[in-house]
Amino acid sequence: MKKKNKFWFSVYAGCVAVLILGSCKKQLIEEPHTVFTTSFFQTLPGIQAARTTLYSGMRYNYGPEPTLAITVMGTDEFTGADQVTAATGGQYVRSFALYGGTAPIQASDGSLLNQWNNNFNLINLANAVITYTPAVNADTATKVLYLAEAHFLRGLYYLNLVQQFGAVPVDLGSGDLQFNQTAYTGFNRLPVDSTLAKDYSAMIADFTYASQNLPDQRPANAFYLAKPIAFLMLARVYIYHGYSSQGQPSDFQNAYNAAMEVINNQGKYGVALQQDYGKVYAQGNDYNSEILWSVERLPGDNNDNEVPNQQNAAGKNNDAAVDFAPNYTDVAGAKSPGVGRQTVYGRPIRRFAPTRWLWDTCFADKYNDSRFDNSFRMMWFTNQGGSGNNGGAINYGDTAFVLAVSQAQADSFNALPGRAYGVVPPSKFWTLQNNDPEDIYPYLNKFSDSLKSNFNDFASGRPFVVGKLSELYLLAAEAAYKNGDANTAANLINVLRTRAAWRPDLSPSEIADRAAAIQVSPPQINVDFILDERTRELCGEGIRWPDLAMRGKLVERVQEHNPDGGPNIQSFHVLRPIPQSQLDAVTTKDPAYQNPGY
Repeated sequence: MKKKNKFWFSVYAGCVAVLILGSCKKQLIEEPHTVFTTSFFQTLPGIQAARTTLYSGMRYNYGPEPTLAITVMGTDEFTGADQVTAATGGQYVRSFALYGGTAPIQASDGSLLNQWNNNFNLINLANAVITYTPAVNADTATKVLYLAEAHFLRGLYYLNLVQQFGAVPVDLGSGDLQFNQTAYTGFNRLPVDSTLAKDYSAMIADFTYASQNLPDQRPANAFYLAKPIAFLMLARVYIYHGYSSQGQPSDFQNAYNAAMEVINNQGKYGVALQQDYGKVYAQGNDYNSEILWSVERLPGDNNDNEVPNQQNAAGKNNDAAVDFAPNYTDVAGAKSPGVGRQTVYGRPIRRFAPTRWLWDTCFADKYNDSRFDNSFRMMWFTNQGGSGNNGGAINYGDTAFVLAVSQAQADSFNALPGRAYGVVPPSKFWTLQNNDPEDIYPYLNKFSDSLKSNFNDFASGRPFVVGKLSELYLLAAEAAYKNGDANTAANLINVLRTRAAWRPDLSPSEIADRAAAIQVSPPQINVDFILDERTRELCGEGIRWPDLAMRGKLVERVQEHNPDGGPNIQSFHVLRPIPQSQLDAVTTKDPAYQNPGY
């Protein structure tokens, strides 16, 4: 949703929502410039202000460094980069990479709060919209739209909590899914099993309502909600539910039906896969037909992006471009004094480094499958050149250094006559084990932003993708497999693999040969294969930790593929701890409020 000229509405409605739960009460009482009451939500302007706040509040869940830390780090895909272990820098997210030892995950970890401290207020605000919209003075179509959006956003706020913490309250003080107007110090989480059942019922109902009542298509150049993203979240929740203790025999069939509704009716819903995987995340193509919905940011518009401080790493920032950036400015063997900081490469704050399994095993076939080359930067160009730099052999714009995907490739590069640029072999890629001082590794550049005003800025003005059409193929394939139909699962995955073979410089026959080489057959399909394929298609996109945890595969795959987190991870780590600040604020104490192991 584009929020130009709506920032103050967002702040206004947000303060009202916070007042309801008491968190801002003291400040507002001390300086009461005006009086806000819940009667505001009984007017059309009040509902419209709340709607804007519900959209913009998703920025807490998609893009900020703390949220990325708990959704990306400590998986089979990503571990902590060098700043995570430094004395200053990203050490506050270290526990999510290591799970224990000198850095156990604790209930006081601040990165848990970006979602926890904001989502419940926003859920309550959605409850207000759902309560009051039917009676406001507006035409029926407008009210149906606002209700559908509120149901979807409430479901997604709940999903972001449930996939991290397990059962969370659906009763915020006034009854299940009811708007609460008074400060409340209870914590309606017990019994955990029945509360979790309510969570799933609420999410399924919300996404179902949205899939029936949102518009068929989103606008061409804005991220308002439409039915395709509702069907995706409905399919995802049914998949998660099917693996859970709450699972029902119909879950996987329901997931399949939701996903196939969009896949089989792409013209109706205005969606289509991009021919070139590299275009899905290309800057300037953020509104392409494969993106079902993103959380909106606007290039160069810090006010409307709600980013008052470009050097902040929490709040509503989209920090993804810099969080994955390695220390490209200090690579031995490159031109001296090295590659200077450049906006397109991001400020190298070095939070998330890929595991060796990710680039070496999961993306083993980099020839036939284009997705690694289209996801990771392996070559840097200098912005410093001329005399005195490698004897003048490297000039502005020349290759400064490359990362080789194998020792054989490194040897090949090094043997080239007249080579002036540096070559970094895989043995020199940074990991927590080798602690190589160069701090370099493949850079996930899906989020790269060349339009920031300054190369030192943290926050990006690019939207953060929440759901893509390609994931619907993966969800449908998984659901089909779980229903015993590996043939359909393979066919759906092969649609993505055929697309993955496409490169703009290949002839049709070359593309066909490469596509044929990576087709998958039904006997190859299992949950681990599907998870591998999800990495190839969705790497680093903020859903990996939940994907593994909700499927019961987190511990197994971290132990197998991540030597940093593997030694310490335990079964209880499939849930995060309930934040200590929450437990301290509850009037009636109960040890059962906390998740086991913490």
